[in-house]
Amino acid sequence: MVERVLVPVDGSPPSRRALEFVAEEWPDASVVLVHVIDPKSGADARPLPSGSEEWYREAQAEAAELFETYREALPADVETRTTVGAVPEGITAVAEEADVDVVVVGSHGRTGVHRVLLGSVAEAVARSAPVPVTIVR
Repeated sequence: MVERVLVPVDGSPPSRRALEFVAEEWPDASVVLVHVIDPKSGADARPLPSGSEEWYREAQAEAAELFETYREALPADVETRTTVGAVPEGITAVAEEADVDVVVVGSHGRTGVHRVLLGSVAEAVARSAPVPVTIVR
């Protein structure tokens, strides 16, 4: 029985679909939302200002807004975590620390050259997570 689910969120439609899947599949499970702040890629990519503390505070504030947006689609028992680093490794680390039963990650469904160039976070998480991973498209 799934009691605790980890869902990585980034503000994208695939992460929203992953949340919808969790709400339908395991409505009584507690949910851990994680947002990985990766200063090298994606929406968080930006040059670090001379005061990296300011950059970090801004990124954390954006993550908090993101969590509030997603909280509406989930049951009352929601925990949030923010970490900094490479996205797949951050998700895997939280999966290890948070004592979850499954990770549910949204996939952009890229194929061909785009997948080779951009990589697949979902695939990397599926290969390295300590628990089963469900990929939602």
